[in-house]
Amino acid sequence: MTDTPAQQNTAPVQGRVVAVSVSDRKGVKKTNIERGLLVKNFGLEGDAHGGDWHRQISLLARESIDKIRAKGLDVVPGDFAENITTSGFALEELPIGTRLRLGEEALVEITQIGKVCHDRCAIFHQVGDCVMPREGVFARILKGGAIRPGDAITAAESTSV
Repeated sequence: MTDTPAQQNTAPVQGRVVAVSVSDRKGVKKTNIERGLLVKNFGLEGDAHGGDWHRQISLLARESIDKIRAKGLDVVPGDFAENITTSGFALEELPIGTRLRLGEEALVEITQIGKVCHDRCAIFHQVGDCVMPREGVFARILKGGAIRPGDAITAAESTSV
């Protein structure tokens, strides 16, 4: 993709939002929505994982989902219970403390990479693997804002809130 003159003066795009997903309870697949609202110090409005803790939202790359699709399972964004499905970069390679701007307003900080999978999920039982424990990341919301599929994800200065 070639930068237009207007894009050359902005922060480099690291990726894009592919899907925004919520669920009203924990431990289930999430439903894709057209637009979500990230709420400071809470998470994604309407999602059961929101709250005053370090895992307010979860993110998983479409590229990670594609690894499971390649093993023959028909999975889509939200099936791994992630709130934000991304594309364009390896989330699991970002250091804890990385700040990302999602859309025009929201600012999040990566707080955890991967998670312990206490009970093997349905995806693991079907294909013998699940990427969320290794490649999913968690973040807290430093600044809220609207988010929707297609929004840019850019690196943010570590001090900008």
